[in-house]
Amino acid sequence: MAKVGFVGLGVMGGPMAGHLVAAGHETVVWNRSPGKMVPGATLAGSLDVLGEHCDFVFLCVNRTEDVQECLTKLTQRAKPGTLFADHSTISPQGAIEISNDLKAKGLRFIDAPITGGSAGAQKGQLTIFCGGDEATINEAKPYFDAYAKRAERVGGPGAGQMMKMANQIAVGGALLALCESLAFANRAGLDLKQTRELLSGGAAGSWAFENYGLKILDQDWTPGFSINNQRKDFAYCAEAAAQIGLEIPGTALVDGLLEALQKEGRGHETTAALYDIMSR
Repeated sequence: MAKVGFVGLGVMGGPMAGHLVAAGHETVVWNRSPGKMVPGATLAGSLDVLGEHCDFVFLCVNRTEDVQECLTKLTQRAKPGTLFADHSTISPQGAIEISNDLKAKGLRFIDAPITGGSAGAQKGQLTIFCGGDEATINEAKPYFDAYAKRAERVGGPGAGQMMKMANQIAVGGALLALCESLAFANRAGLDLKQTRELLSGGAAGSWAFENYGLKILDQDWTPGFSINNQRKDFAYCAEAAAQIGLEIPGTALVDGLLEALQKEGRGHETTAALYDIMSR
């Protein structure tokens, strides 16, 4: 059985690596900040050691430059043909450049960003947007199955990240709709719990209503998905939209509202805290 490496044990990566272990895969893990571990996995002493001993390596970190930095070390002693799949949300152009760089080194790469939130990671019910060679993606799917309900090829290198940008644009719109709707209901004197229950069961229903709606009712601003990370993704959305010559005004609006919360020192909170801005 192939040895699997997993880099990044955060809110998403930790549970994902745990699912690999639970599925019976021999798993080696590494995290940039020390102290995190996955029961049943082996902790690598360094990235170059992990890259040397694993046939498949999955990353779930943060920004494009973080992925590039990790891969520089991971590939130092990697065997030819080692497959690297990146679950981070990064720049689509960055994913293309990484794919080309690894191909030149005799290595393989899939840009494989995820959606489904922390709950999806914990339940092993994520969706993965895969960009790359079809045969390579099919080879990785048995491992994806450990933590995803669906993993599909959406195109060549960079296409996975492009699909994630489309996803984040939709997420931003749904977040705004939820917070604006509940702020209106609250100001109108309606019962918020009843409003969420009634609206989420009809045409207004969405993942945001089902999940973030509950956080708003509880005034629970813990992430989840933080404002800082959402704004990071929106910056990549704006960059990708500019490259294809498209305006995304709704995303720009939500980004500006989240920026106001970020300037108040609330960037670490859940994006559902947007409700606070809308209800003022």
